[in-house]
Amino acid sequence: MPDHETPEEAAKRRRRERAARLLGDLMPGTTRDETAEGWGEREGTSRDDELRRDVPPHHGGD
Repeated sequence: MPDHETPEEAAKRRRRERAARLLGDLMPGTTRDETAEGWGEREGTSRDDELRRDVPPHHGGD
């Protein structure tokens, strides 16, 4: 326990530590938006292909 920690802060810290032991890590250390996963990158496609794919149907893409 740090020297500057109040009794209330120490109690909160102990509750968080206990919850972490009981429940495990509920929040990942790295979220999907911090990685390349989920950003829609596709290997081998050009930017033009991406733009054509993103044309709304009411703009007559074909």
